[in-house]
Amino acid sequence: METPKAVLENDLAARTTTLFFAVALGLTNVVLLPPALAALGVLPGPPESLMAGAPIAIFGPTIAATIALRREGGWPAVRDLFAGLVRLPAQPPWLLLALVLPAITCLAGRAVYSLVPGSEDVPWLFLPGDAQRVIGAILVPLGEEIGWRGYALPRLLARHRPLRASLILGVLWALWHTCMLISVGSPPLLVVLGMVEVAIGSVMFTWMHQRTGGSLLAAVLLHVGVHLHNTSQSDDVAPLAIATVSYAVLALVLVVGDREAFASE
Repeated sequence: METPKAVLENDLAARTTTLFFAVALGLTNVVLLPPALAALGVLPGPPESLMAGAPIAIFGPTIAATIALRREGGWPAVRDLFAGLVRLPAQPPWLLLALVLPAITCLAGRAVYSLVPGSEDVPWLFLPGDAQRVIGAILVPLGEEIGWRGYALPRLLARHRPLRASLILGVLWALWHTCMLISVGSPPLLVVLGMVEVAIGSVMFTWMHQRTGGSLLAAVLLHVGVHLHNTSQSDDVAPLAIATVSYAVLALVLVVGDREAFASE
């Protein structure tokens, strides 16, 4: 039986986790709602003219984690969370795998796709094509992962089995991207596919979290690796569909092939 103190601590963690998701989703989607409405033709003018709040949107999960953790454990807990950005896992080679795993996964999917009769010609990689995308490949993972895998995932894992925690976080993570995907002009099909890709990709992030002892640095590098093969640079369905299916296959392989990582405590 839990002690009264443990019950209070669990109740506080549940409330602050709910607060985190409310702030993260609310802040980001409210900030990006005007450009999203402009992209849909509801508001006049180009979406780019309403993107002044984009930096706040990108760092929404970090802001939310700071607010929630400040209430949960004070500033020492917040400082410890950020210290995870420079804390090496027990086995540093995992950091290299984190960086290259997304590209390897999508290249494998592209190789299989090339065997399909009548398949269209799709680039093998979508590397950052300009300085803005290179900067984004670094800043976006920092803005997101401090919140998603640094704060939220450990608290979900304390209450749910790893696969269930992955899917809960994946769905919320996908919803967080809603206005972001719309505001950059993605067609409806690409918006849906992009959200599915994000939700499925959460399993890969949970696996890396489990195998690196909860390394925040590994999560950031894994997210950087995703941006090193970023199909959002294309308006075609095929590249995103290939990536989505590739991450789905990887998720299945990880869950079935590494049951220890997805076993409950």
